[in-house]
Amino acid sequence: MVREEEKKIALLIDADNMPAEKVEDILSELSKYGLINIRRAYGNWKKPNLSAWEDRLHEFAIRPMQQFDLTKGKNASDMALTIDALDLLYSDRPDAFAIVSSDSDFTPLVMHVRAKGAAVYGFGRKHTPIPFQRACTQFLMVENLGEAADEPPPSAPASLNTPQSESKDDSSAIEPIPTNKLRQDTRLVKLLRGAVDSSAAEDGWAQLGVVGKHISNQVPFDARNYGYPKLVALIEATQLFEVKRHQLSVFVRDKRWAKLQPTLTVMV
Repeated sequence: MVREEEKKIALLIDADNMPAEKVEDILSELSKYGLINIRRAYGNWKKPNLSAWEDRLHEFAIRPMQQFDLTKGKNASDMALTIDALDLLYSDRPDAFAIVSSDSDFTPLVMHVRAKGAAVYGFGRKHTPIPFQRACTQFLMVENLGEAADEPPPSAPASLNTPQSESKDDSSAIEPIPTNKLRQDTRLVKLLRGAVDSSAAEDGWAQLGVVGKHISNQVPFDARNYGYPKLVALIEATQLFEVKRHQLSVFVRDKRWAKLQPTLTVMV
């Protein structure tokens, strides 16, 4: 079995749909999961709007993949990226792919790659369509990469893993969703409570790491997409769980735990 830190990752960037200034943050995030030994960016590099990528490509050893626009008004980069991903899947066989794009056209590709056993780490803007986000093993909004989640909370409603995907402002980092909005997100609350319940010992306490693993096995999930740096911070923000720390471990328990326990009748 390949250890997490030894994973071989193929990074494929849709340069037409991603700002060049975020590439360093993306590489930093990916380095947590393994070695990024394949690095490619796709686009028509004759276009002036891609000029900002030039220095980044050289700086981070990313291979530019030229793809001319064969039809006016459309780019062929998506198809080129898809073909290369499938070729790599069956030839080089990387352990994981990183697809950097905000285009939902890659959703079938992601589903196919995952069905063949490779993980897919997705990176895109806040407006990235939800089907693409949920198809990934993990999806992270690039606006929040490298940003501290310490700004005042917004008033926008939340939804699982994509709380601000409908936002009109794509330039600012995602701010922490306030407690009342988190608790109104029934899908999020059900996910958190279900994970804690499934991971809990007889006393109701569940180790945070086990809870996080249980969640990631169900859906692509990252607390930073809600504006919180860690899962424990998001859980605490909901105010639905007790949290205790013991040495290097963190444990959580549903505040309803005592009420949910069956009443035992003692027979005399």
